[in-house]
Amino acid sequence: MNKVVLIGRLTKDPEVKFTQENGKAVTKITLAVDKYNSKSGQKEADFVPIVVWDKQAESIGNYMKKGSQIAISGRIQTRNYEEKDGTKRYVTEVIASEVQFLSRVNNVNSEDNESK
Repeated sequence: MNKVVLIGRLTKDPEVKFTQENGKAVTKITLAVDKYNSKSGQKEADFVPIVVWDKQAESIGNYMKKGSQIAISGRIQTRNYEEKDGTKRYVTEVIASEVQFLSRVNNVNSEDNESK
């Protein structure tokens, strides 16, 4: 079984891109997931790379901003690629199958909404 469930906050505004082959929406986000350090008792964070596809990717791009809290479930995937200099790199990331929005960060221009 390969299943991951995480709750965390976006570390930056998401950017949606579209594949050249078939125009599928994709966004790569980093989720800051809280944890406690057993030695110090202080709260720390793990930074987990997440890949989201299709309508869910578009929704994240449209509605979520840096600091927004989301829950994701998905699977871990490790892939590799080669740098231009020939160095082989490995990447471990979570491929999201389900995304739930838990909280949104208000836009900086919230006065536009207040005046209506």
